[in-house]
Amino acid sequence: MPAEGQPTETSAGGSQPRSRQATVSEFDPDTGAGAVLYDNGRREEFPGTAFQAGGLRLLRLGQRVRLDYDGDDVAKVTLITMA
Repeated sequence: MPAEGQPTETSAGGSQPRSRQATVSEFDPDTGAGAVLYDNGRREEFPGTAFQAGGLRLLRLGQRVRLDYDGDDVAKVTLITMA
């Protein structure tokens, strides 16, 4: 089992991007950029392109999200309830 805040594979074959769950701590609706806090208290920023890739319209502070990674970069931000 990975350590808290560490990426996990989203498929058995590892062909899908890694993902992590976190809580929104900052969000700029003009740029789509923001930051999240992991359960271990670590903060990470995400770019507006990752927000746009998730197809979302808005994020609220305190909202739980999934961050999908391509390598070390956040590639997409989605809601936990969305696939």
